[in-house]
Amino acid sequence: MRSISRVADVSINTVSKLLVDAGTVCSAFHDANVRGIKAKRIQCDEIWSFCGSKQKNIAPENKDKLGHGDIWTWTAIDADSKVICGFLAGKRDAQYASIFMLDLASRIDARIQLTTDGHKAYLEAIEGAFGMNVDYAQLVKIYGAPVGQGSERRYSPDDFVRSVKTPVVGNPDYQHISTSYIERQNLTMRMSMRRFTRLTNAFSKKLENHIHALALYFMVYNFVRIHKSLRTTPALAAGITDKLWSMEDVAFLIEANEKPGKRGPYKKRTQSEANMSITIMSINAGGIAKLSNGTTWRLAPMELREVDWALGTEVTVEPNAPDRMWPSLLKEVSSGVSVGAIPIKPRL
Repeated sequence: MRSISRVADVSINTVSKLLVDAGTVCSAFHDANVRGIKAKRIQCDEIWSFCGSKQKNIAPENKDKLGHGDIWTWTAIDADSKVICGFLAGKRDAQYASIFMLDLASRIDARIQLTTDGHKAYLEAIEGAFGMNVDYAQLVKIYGAPVGQGSERRYSPDDFVRSVKTPVVGNPDYQHISTSYIERQNLTMRMSMRRFTRLTNAFSKKLENHIHALALYFMVYNFVRIHKSLRTTPALAAGITDKLWSMEDVAFLIEANEKPGKRGPYKKRTQSEANMSITIMSINAGGIAKLSNGTTWRLAPMELREVDWALGTEVTVEPNAPDRMWPSLLKEVSSGVSVGAIPIKPRL
């Protein structure tokens, strides 16, 4: 967010507020509209990130508090339309697995084949959400022993050995027991959101902002971004929208939800802080300018070369503005000595 504030030349607080507004609207829109999905095959997984600090660096008083350390994002994708049906950020335990599966079941309109990894929390969660009305299987991938030495061993993935497909409930099609699409989605998330990079200082500092960023990402992924294999958006492919969205549509959605807040008290400005409109009456060869308020100023030599000040030019004096904001400086002359500098800008 800090880089965006620099590029747009706005305060980081402005960017943070926009993220909160966008995340709130996108989350509500997803909850209301990503429903009635006529999916056949759903794949689920969890992706790791961290918030505040990594788990090993958490302060003792924050050990058991959500929003400090490991954060897992649960996601579900339709293997055909590639739409993200649901997502949830929290812990990787049975409680969050149950919440996630109950939410997923409420968004699906038909009996589905569901595939997950071997995480045990899925077993009770899926039984509680779908009962027997699901064809569920687990896919467990087995990797070999770590190879290499030092950094090579640390950053290189282990060699894939084989995968084990295990039907759990119903009659899942063995050929479609797969987590390839959801794992590819995990990569897309890591490549699209800097806060999901493993080694980074751009991690989420607050869980709330982490969730807002997720909501905005999934809104863009589902409704705006053209999927290369589909040549359309996942939302159009899934039939949950009838138009191709743009970022302008998302911006309009955010603006439509904005409510004018109560203005705070205004700070009274003194006369010295107020802008003063003055006119240049004369300028001699030495750069001495007489202004309409009766004062005499010296134009800085640099400004004599770069700025052609015509007589009668009206300028605005802003005493508290940083010098770098305006193209010229006038220096007041008192007994031949420069005693002050005030940034000014021509009033066009």
